[in-house]
Formats: sequence, C-alpha cells, structure tokens
Amino acid sequence: MSPNQRAVEKYIDGFNKSDHAQILSCLTDDVEWLMPGTFHLTGKDAFDREIENDAFTGRPVVTITRMVEQNDVVIAEGTVRAAWKKGGLLNAVYCDVFEMENARIKRLISYLVALPDPDPAAGSGAQFQASGA
Repeated sequence: MSPNQRAVEKYIDGFNKSDHAQILSCLTDDVEWLMPGTFHLTGKDAFDREIENDAFTGRPVVTITRMVEQNDVVIAEGTVRAAWKKGGLLNAVYCDVFEMENARIKRLISYLVALPDPDPAAGSGAQFQASGA
C-alpha cells in the first residue's frame, strides 16, 4: 500500500472515530473539498467545521470497498451509514477522488448517492444535505 493510500485510510478511520485531529493531519493547509451541487470548502478551518455535520448525530460508519491510485490521485469507493438528528438513517454509497500532495489530501471531490431508507417508518427518499447547503 502506498503512502497516499495509507493517508486515505487514516482519513476515513478518523471519520469513523470522529477524530478531528486525525482527519486534519491528513490534509494540506489549503485543502479544498467539493461535493458537486452541495458545497465547496477551502482550508482546514472550513473542513473542520464540516467533519461533524449538524444534520447528523453520533459517529458515521464509513467503509472503503475499493481503492485505486494513479500518480497522485487516489479514488476510494465505499459505503456510509449515519444517523439523522431528525430520525432515520442515511444509508449511502460514495466515490471520493483524492488529489494528493506529499501523502496529504490537497483536493477532495466527493460523490454521494443516498440509497432508499431500509426502514419504511423512517421516511423515504432521504437526501444528503450538508450543513452549509
């Protein structure tokens, strides 16, 4: 496993533990995070504020199902499950494109697709909504 892939694994592990310091240690100071149609953040301070999104409670469960790398770009696919504060669960799949610099994340583009809620009583068609949207 390359240093870039280890940094991505450490980053994802930080989300699973809600460990801000661990996540931030994986980023360049001028990191950029883009989720098309939802938000575009620049810098560690903005990134830090989004780590624990206000729409959710508790810790997410984020898994990597596949990771590939070419040059300084790592692509990770996986699943995410998180509890909405309003009730119910976000059950989604993601594809993250990490542009790396010196084994740190310089730019991240996140694509997230919410899957139908497995609990019909919790509502249907749940959409991901970032706190900044």
